Amino acid sequence: MLLALITLAASEGGHESSKTAFYLFGGALALFAVGVSAVGIRGEETFPPSGGALRVVLGLAVLLVLAAMASAVLTS
Repeated sequence: MLLALITLAASEGGHESSKTAFYLFGGALALFAVGVSAVGIRGEETFPPSGGALRVVLGLAVLLVLAAMASAVLTS
């Protein structure tokens, strides 16, 4: 669904492709990486606290990476 929205936004832009989606997803990915790093460094051995939390963090990371990559390709 997210990729469909990105595709629609890219096709609605006309001849000049807007890089806004890439900037948003790339910025969100960078903020996520800094946040995870800060929590991981501070928490040392207790991060993530459980297997479920690990899956959530990894899932969010994968979604953000895929969204940034897709928006980069679609807006190039």
